[in-house]
Amino acid sequence: MKLPLFFFYFIVVLCFSCAEKPKSKPNFLFIFADDQRADALGIAGNTILKTPNIDQLARSGSRFTNAYVMGGNHGAICAASRAMMLSGKSLFHVLDKLEGQETMPMYFGKQGYETFGTGKWHNEKEMFEASFQKGKNVFLGGMADHFSIAVRDLQADGKLSEPVKKGYSTDLFADVTKEFLNDYAKSDQQNPFFAYVSFTVPHDPYSPKSGYINRYDTAKILLPENFMGLHPFEFDQLNIRDENLTGWPRKPEVVKEILSDYYSLITHLDDQVGKLIGTLKQKGLYENTIIVYAADNGLAIGSHGLLGKQNLYEHSTKVPMIISGPGIPKDQLSDAFVYLYDLFPTLAELANIPSPESIDGQSLVPVLIGEKKEIRNSLFTAYRHTVRSVREGNWKLIRYPERDFTQLFNLESDPFELNNLAENPESSQQLSTLKASLGREQKLAGDTVRWTADTILPLEYDHTKIERKPDQWQPEYTLRKYFNTKD
Repeated sequence: MKLPLFFFYFIVVLCFSCAEKPKSKPNFLFIFADDQRADALGIAGNTILKTPNIDQLARSGSRFTNAYVMGGNHGAICAASRAMMLSGKSLFHVLDKLEGQETMPMYFGKQGYETFGTGKWHNEKEMFEASFQKGKNVFLGGMADHFSIAVRDLQADGKLSEPVKKGYSTDLFADVTKEFLNDYAKSDQQNPFFAYVSFTVPHDPYSPKSGYINRYDTAKILLPENFMGLHPFEFDQLNIRDENLTGWPRKPEVVKEILSDYYSLITHLDDQVGKLIGTLKQKGLYENTIIVYAADNGLAIGSHGLLGKQNLYEHSTKVPMIISGPGIPKDQLSDAFVYLYDLFPTLAELANIPSPESIDGQSLVPVLIGEKKEIRNSLFTAYRHTVRSVREGNWKLIRYPERDFTQLFNLESDPFELNNLAENPESSQQLSTLKASLGREQKLAGDTVRWTADTILPLEYDHTKIERKPDQWQPEYTLRKYFNTKD
């Protein structure tokens, strides 16, 4: 018996309607700042700094208040930080080299994502080429003159071009990202995108674009609560790169000038973040895009008499971390201990793709959706062979093996790490507990630095003998302002 044509058509339609429609994978826009303290955001409690776009991003998603970089194996903390974040591995499993690693964008590309990268890449050139399908205005290096930054484009042969010096870094990176988003919106959008935008601000040189200079009046700027003219003791190199940007002892008026420029760099960045989010909305991409905002490490800028990030105080190891987008709870705060390298497995789970088995990071999704309050109960950080730290709850221990010196802080009552309780008999139990915890964390991480070094160096130092000079990247603005020279 021959069935009527309309009956056959009805069966086909019914089958299609009953079939489960495949869920579309989210896009990812990963925005990475350079040297931004966790408290250098309006929403983090900074009453002077204006960051309305990043603040709104946090309100539309989830913000982690205890996000950290694990540390570094040399003064360029950002190299190790980026290697860890991009590989999902801890400091002692990747150090600052990505060669031979499977990076996050590389992995997402293998999972069907269209990958794009721009901005700072402080690791091997070949690893950028292996990690991204598309790339424009790529800066290879740690720092540069923001006004004239040498950038490269990823060519059709998969190789980066020769460097060309162009305009202001913040605008260059944002502009090509908007260009990528516009082109993607015009495409068939067959594959979701993973866009990585790595800004070079607010890393020094502290040289804002002309429209942002003096945006913040130094008379209204507050010094950090833990501002000091000098660090109270020597540990490692007190004149390492960042520390050279002003003299010793630190002068309050100079630190306020630095903070004014630093805040101006961040506000410029915030404006561009707003434009990127605006582009997503204008092109109909916002509702299906997960946005990550984070920074590679913090910065002292006068705290504890330091300027840089080559230490293990909270101001230098803690970073902003925000995740916003489809499926992410809105206006949520989490105080869970997290590392930057936890982002790799987190984003993989949010994309509903398996995480690589070889990584050390742990997915934050259980915290995001409320299944867990934390994914670890202690947090270990390290800088070179000279400083080690562990935190459990509100208690934090910092150990200096070469100086045979220990600091113990109760961050609940002393968030600025000013009152060392290591010699206080009432804190002896906490000291013993954290010393044991540090040993366990070191063993788990593969760190072999001992509690006390063979040779003990003095804590005392003469600051008048510390020499400073500008590096080659400082533009005329900072040479005149912070080095009193026209050269």
